[in-house]
Amino acid sequence: MTEKSKIVWVYLITALFLVVNFYLILEKNVYWFFLLPIVLVIFVYYLVSLDKIILFITFLTPFAVELRDMEGGLGLSLPTEPLMFGVLLLFVANLIFEQRYDSKISKHPISYIIYASLFWMFFTAILSELPLISFKYLLSRLWFVIPFYFVTAIMFKNRKNIDRFIILYMSALCVIIIYTLIQHSKYSFEEDAGHWVMSPFYNDHTAYGGALAFFLPSAFGYLFFPGISKTKRLFALIAVIILSVGLVFSYGRAAWISVAAAIVVLVFVLLRVKFYVLAVSFMILVGTFFTFQHQILDRLSKNKQDSSANFAEHIQSITNISSDASNLERINRWQAAIRLYTERPIVGWGPGTYQFVYSPFQSSQEKTIISTNLGDKGNAHSEYLGPLAEMGIPGLLIIIILITYIVIVGLRVYKTGDKKIKFLSLMVLLGLITYFTHGFLNNFLDTDKLSVPVWGFTAILVALDVYHGPRGDKSENRSITQGNNNE
Repeated sequence: MTEKSKIVWVYLITALFLVVNFYLILEKNVYWFFLLPIVLVIFVYYLVSLDKIILFITFLTPFAVELRDMEGGLGLSLPTEPLMFGVLLLFVANLIFEQRYDSKISKHPISYIIYASLFWMFFTAILSELPLISFKYLLSRLWFVIPFYFVTAIMFKNRKNIDRFIILYMSALCVIIIYTLIQHSKYSFEEDAGHWVMSPFYNDHTAYGGALAFFLPSAFGYLFFPGISKTKRLFALIAVIILSVGLVFSYGRAAWISVAAAIVVLVFVLLRVKFYVLAVSFMILVGTFFTFQHQILDRLSKNKQDSSANFAEHIQSITNISSDASNLERINRWQAAIRLYTERPIVGWGPGTYQFVYSPFQSSQEKTIISTNLGDKGNAHSEYLGPLAEMGIPGLLIIIILITYIVIVGLRVYKTGDKKIKFLSLMVLLGLITYFTHGFLNNFLDTDKLSVPVWGFTAILVALDVYHGPRGDKSENRSITQGNNNE
């Protein structure tokens, strides 16, 4: 085809597109056809450069809006989750037809634990109280894990993609924070308004605060990262300020606690405290709580300070289990989860079913002014008790083993890597620590807002362990993420 004929075809196709568009708008009131060129461009990138699709989804995630009350009781986050589903389909097709995936990732211990998690989720879905809900939940977990663990782990063989992943999400999140602060200022930064001003991008201040806490270690890390350019260091400084201000005005007590936990872990790492010392210390702490739980709870019950716009009082309200409705409702959900577990200790009630089955397991004495019998106000408020109720004791054990091994890998990479790898691994590990701590009080792995960074950061640690350690293979692998013509 000559250059002239190509130009003619471009004009003809453009004219046809415009004619069809104007006809649909003027005669049918249909406007979505304008999106066709964008859809076609995205489709091409799916085929030739999947890494750019992953980064595109990462940037869009903070802006995504969830559609609730869909059929089957599940929501859908747009536009991110349909894009993730496309990555899932392409990945599965690649495995079937190309039968090609890096065994260094597929045989990594963390990958094996994820396999066990997905298998047990599938098995318990078969035996679920609500199988349709459970299989939809399993499908959504697949479109989080496949793109943002198995695909990104390969993608992160190119270390520049790690920085792009972190910076893209952080940049978008900073835009959301600025929007939220502007909205919040209209209400004089009141504590009550701080619960919802981030809407529609985040459903409430807990998930929003969790995301801010998650990326704060990365922002601080880039601020002191060795060899970084002045421009990136300036960006890191701006990000630290925005994230810190946003975190304060999120009024997210769980997020504040998670940042404090990350600081404690940072101190232990810098002091080179052994992992087994940390593990034993944690077990002693938990054992002490259960041994003296009645005395501790009796002491806490004397705290009458409710949540407040006064930051000192708001921090004090963290331990109020006598009158603070939010704290009491968490205890109500946790107790219901334990009763659900007692009823079905091995296989649980099915993945994703907690909010639909917990109501009869509430005690009238533990209900609060914000309790509900309709199953429409969230889950178990725990990344640990939720799986315990839904997938039994094996479900909880798999979560604990996964988190433990993620920490082990993170510390191993930190100890064996060069200076830049040490910095990067510590930033990532501390971000994950904030979420693992936050998981005691809330659970958001069923949403894209936190699943994308959690699975993405896990993939970063695995990629650093496999490709960027002392014996890692640092050559760039493009077989999955950048088209089928490259090896």
